[in-house]
Amino acid sequence: MDPIYIDDDRALADLCQSLRAAPYLALDTEFMRERTYFPQLCLIQLGAPGTIACIDPLRVGELSPLRELLLDPGIEKVLHAAHQDLELFFHRWQAVPAPVFDTQLAASLLGHGHQLGYAALVQQLLGTSLSKAHSRADWSRRPLSAAELAYAADDVRYLMPVYERLRAELAARDRLDWLQAEAALAAEPGRYRPDPAQAWQRIGRTGSLKPASLAVLQGLAAWREQQAVDADRPRQWLLKDDILVDIARRLPQEMSQLQRIRNLPEATLRKHGQTLLTLVERHRQVPAPELRARAPLGPAGEAAVDLLNATLRLEAARLQIAPQALAGRRELEALAAGHPPAEILDGWRVAAIGPALEAALAGRTALRIAPRPPAGPATAELLDIAGEETP
Repeated sequence: MDPIYIDDDRALADLCQSLRAAPYLALDTEFMRERTYFPQLCLIQLGAPGTIACIDPLRVGELSPLRELLLDPGIEKVLHAAHQDLELFFHRWQAVPAPVFDTQLAASLLGHGHQLGYAALVQQLLGTSLSKAHSRADWSRRPLSAAELAYAADDVRYLMPVYERLRAELAARDRLDWLQAEAALAAEPGRYRPDPAQAWQRIGRTGSLKPASLAVLQGLAAWREQQAVDADRPRQWLLKDDILVDIARRLPQEMSQLQRIRNLPEATLRKHGQTLLTLVERHRQVPAPELRARAPLGPAGEAAVDLLNATLRLEAARLQIAPQALAGRRELEALAAGHPPAEILDGWRVAAIGPALEAALAGRTALRIAPRPPAGPATAELLDIAGEETP
């Protein structure tokens, strides 16, 4: 099926009208954000049974028919790794297409792999190898070549049969409500609004920082985030993460001390140096309670986390689901510190994994290594302490 190229208002309106009765819409986008904070929409791919279209938002003047179609709550929108695409539509329309079926998440809930890429999922489920020839294309350049449009169209061409297979698997295993619960969270607009106060959490190398330094890092990251939003420029263009961490660690009080921060650009010092010193002084005084370092778990607590992780992985294998879809180490640490699963896990996860974790913490279950089978065909599964199959 050849894709339809939509580059004028009339053609888009006709396409959207023809898709009003579609059972679902496969959706993908191509965008650029190397030089901006907000993603710049360059191409929209739509698929439905019998139709594949590439919509050029740089040529089409009126996207309101598409907005109405994508925001229709009666049509399921199918995406892979949906967050960035939904973020793009939110910043353009202040609304998120819903309901959404995320094939990456669906694959995780069925044990096909955690955060599996689109090409890998298509290969695994359909046996089709997708070309990567245009994965780094400049999608803002016009005209787009026939090869680029074909590459873009494949992002929804194979998404449709992948969706149909995953949806059938979820229904057969009574897990559609799990995915729908996750989709409801993805539709919350707050997930896509910039939150400068939380920007520090994307920064690495913070584990050794003291509370005052963490508070300063929060203030510096919030300031940088707001500057990036206001200027619509990548945050790393303003100040790189490692520079923010070094400032927070050293807590400079004078310009001469700030000048000793490695790789801090001279132009940034001249323009923002005094602001940076003011932020350091302001935030070092009253560290926010939520930024205080967590008390170490100690040897017994770490062992409890290991036990919970073993239980988690074994239960994930039994459920045929990616362990990461159930809980991460942070959640396991909170459980080991005494919080009940109902406070830490959300939605369907409480019922899926909560009882097993509670039983492990209460000492009602134990893990053991199955005896190694004699030479010849295996007659028993051998598990190590982490619950992984041992060769």
